[in-house]
Amino acid sequence: MDVLIVGGGGREHAMAWKAAQSALVDKVYAAPGSDGMAAVAECVPIDAMDFEALASFAKEHRVGLTLVGPEQPLVGGIVDVFAANGLNVFGPSKTAAQIEGSKSFAKALMAKYNIPTSRYQAFTDYQEASDYLQLVGAPIVLKADGLAAGKGVIVAMTMEEAESGLKVIMKDKQFAEAGSRVVIEEYLEGEEFSLMALVNGKQVVPLAIAQDHKRAFEGDKGPNTGGMGAYSPVPQIDQKVVDEAVRTILHPTAAGMVEEGCTFTGVLYAGLILTQNGPKVIEFNCRFGDPETQVVLPRMQSDFIQVVLDVLDNKQPNLEWSEKAAVGVVLASSGYPGNYDKGEKLGDLDSLPEEALLFHAGTKKSGEDWLTNGGRVLLVTRLGDDLRTARDAVNHDLETIQTDAVFFRTDIGHHALKVSK
Repeated sequence: MDVLIVGGGGREHAMAWKAAQSALVDKVYAAPGSDGMAAVAECVPIDAMDFEALASFAKEHRVGLTLVGPEQPLVGGIVDVFAANGLNVFGPSKTAAQIEGSKSFAKALMAKYNIPTSRYQAFTDYQEASDYLQLVGAPIVLKADGLAAGKGVIVAMTMEEAESGLKVIMKDKQFAEAGSRVVIEEYLEGEEFSLMALVNGKQVVPLAIAQDHKRAFEGDKGPNTGGMGAYSPVPQIDQKVVDEAVRTILHPTAAGMVEEGCTFTGVLYAGLILTQNGPKVIEFNCRFGDPETQVVLPRMQSDFIQVVLDVLDNKQPNLEWSEKAAVGVVLASSGYPGNYDKGEKLGDLDSLPEEALLFHAGTKKSGEDWLTNGGRVLLVTRLGDDLRTARDAVNHDLETIQTDAVFFRTDIGHHALKVSK
C-alpha cells in the first residue's frame, strides 16, 4: 500500500522513515513534508490544515493508510473529514482530540474517572485566577488551556513568577486564544516520563517509554520549549511503575473516552510523573510526542505499519524492541524558544556517519547548503549499547555541524546517567 504522513516536522520525518521500512509499503507521501524528508518520502505541497485537499489526494492516489503527526489538524477535525471520505486514517476524531485541545476537558475527564493527576482549577476571569493564586501560593503550574505548540506551560517556583506567568497568559495573550482560559495546577515533584500507546477504543497497546527535556539550557534551566532532546529506555523508571500507569491511567482513560461518547483511536500520549503516591498525569496529547518519537521508533524492531493496522483491526500486534539505548538531541536556532533568525547556514550534514539518524524539523535546502528554517532545526539520534555511549556519539555528531547560529544541550539523559553511576 501507499502511506500518507501529514505534517513536516522531525516527528513526521521519523514516522515517514519508519513507514518506509515496512514490508507492506510501496510508497510514502508526506504533506507538506520538507526538504529533509525527501529522502524517505515524496513530498506533496498541501498544507496540513487543508483537510479536503488532503482527502482528495489520498483518494486520487489510493492511499491505504494516513498517519497524522501534528496536533493542530487532529484538533481541527482532519480525521472526521477522512472518515467521511471512506479513507483509512489512524488518529482521533475532533471530539476525542479535545484530550489535548482543551486541558480543562482532560482534567474534567480525569476527575470523573479517578485517573491520578494534580489538583486543579480552571479560570476564564483574570481576577478570579489571580485571587486563587494568592490562596494556594507557589510553587504552582499555569497552563494555557488550548494548543500552544508545547510552550503554554509555566512552572512557577515563586509567587512573583506565578503572577508574571498569569499576566503573560491571560493579559498579554502570549499564547493567543489558547490562553483565554487558564488551568492552575498543583505542582508535583518526581521523575517525569513519556508513555505513548496505540489506542483503538478500549484496546491499549503501550510503547516503550521515553523521557524528554523541555527546558532550553543545560541542567534543565531556562524557558520551556517543545523539547530539546529525549532518550529511551528510562532505566530509573521501573517496569512495575509503567505497568501501574497502564492499569491506572491508560486503560481508564481509553474506557472513559468510550463512555463519554468520544472513543479515542490513534496515539494517546501520557506525560507522567512518578510521585510518592505513584504515577500521575501531567498532560495528555492526542498524537506522537516530539522529540520522543525520534527515539522510540528507532528502537521498534516490529513492522510499524503492520502494528498500526493490527490496532485498527483490534488485533494484538507483535511488538519487539531493541535492547539498545537511543538518545536524540535537538539542534535549535539561537534565541529559541524566543526570537530567532532563519536562513542561517548549517555545517555539512553529509559529513555525519551512516549510524547517525538525522531527522529534519526546521531546515531548508538552498543549492548544496542546508539552512535553518525554524526554532528546532533538526534532531540527531544514535543507538548505543548504553545511554552514555549513545549520547557521546550524538554530541560528537552535533559538534561537527554546529555553527554560531544554533545550539544544543550536551546533557540529555543526565537523570538516568546520575542513577546509573
